[in-house]
Amino acid sequence: MPGRRTGFRDPKAATTREAPDVSVVVPVFNEEQHLEPLHDRITRALEGAGERYEVIYVDDGSSDRSLELLSGFVARDPRVRVVEFSRNAGQHAAVLAGFEESRGRVVVTLDADLQNPPEEIPKLLAAIRAGNDVAGGWRTLRQDSLFRRLASGVINRLTSKALGVRMKDYGCMLRAYRREVVDGVVRCGEASAFIPALANTFAKRIVEVPVAHEERLGSRSRYGLIRLVNLQFDLVTGFSHLPLKVISTTGILVALAGLGFGLFLLVRRLIVGPEVEGVFTLFAILFVLVGAQFLALGVLGEYVGRVYREVRRRPRFVIRKVWRAGDPEA
Repeated sequence: MPGRRTGFRDPKAATTREAPDVSVVVPVFNEEQHLEPLHDRITRALEGAGERYEVIYVDDGSSDRSLELLSGFVARDPRVRVVEFSRNAGQHAAVLAGFEESRGRVVVTLDADLQNPPEEIPKLLAAIRAGNDVAGGWRTLRQDSLFRRLASGVINRLTSKALGVRMKDYGCMLRAYRREVVDGVVRCGEASAFIPALANTFAKRIVEVPVAHEERLGSRSRYGLIRLVNLQFDLVTGFSHLPLKVISTTGILVALAGLGFGLFLLVRRLIVGPEVEGVFTLFAILFVLVGAQFLALGVLGEYVGRVYREVRRRPRFVIRKVWRAGDPEA
């Protein structure tokens, strides 16, 4: 069935059981080696904290045994549900599907690769209960490569400027949201959405909580340089008009500089006479201006492409099945 773009949750799911205090949403893509310890650690962390909870795993088109293991969790634990995608749609689409399926008063998200320790969830819940609408994890001791840390630092600074909400770590998936914020995100129905940034637009009180970060085991990060660049374009075009303003301002400055340079060459020709010196300088200036024009066209294309994706109204994801306790195949 297509991903619901309206933001209404399944009435049957909302009324058959009392809503839990906490919903944990975990996007999963080919994480079979991590799922058993992940589920055990989530269970111990929330039961140890005395929480009434549910866990919603979203299988994002995995090609390994992830779905088989997740369906086993459903069979032995009634607090678990699994949303199965028909194909890979991406991490943020998986989180949106988990938001739609969730019923908790507080919704926590975390990655399935165990870099986000489930034992840190109670810290986020305490921050929400202290009156905050969003509690974002801040990885104080990141177990990533130097390149990843530097790239994330640049993205975090640019995102903070674009949104006007300063945060040290927009990339940490370990985050907690109040129900009202989650419902606001779902109602947006955007085809492209960076969840942490979008959620901050619905929140009045936002706090960052220092959390641990563990080394990735058995797999490599799926966020390489190209995906990080695409993510930054998506962030900028989705939440700010600043690039368009920069292009307009730069165009005006370049036009004025070109006019001034032209007047200078005219006066020089009248005084000195015809000359051929400076041809290579002019070519260099031309190449710089042509490159700037292509960059400007690329930025404009990103905005146009975003509008095109939105007006098509195609679903961001397609749900093949929702696995619940008591289903015949669960």
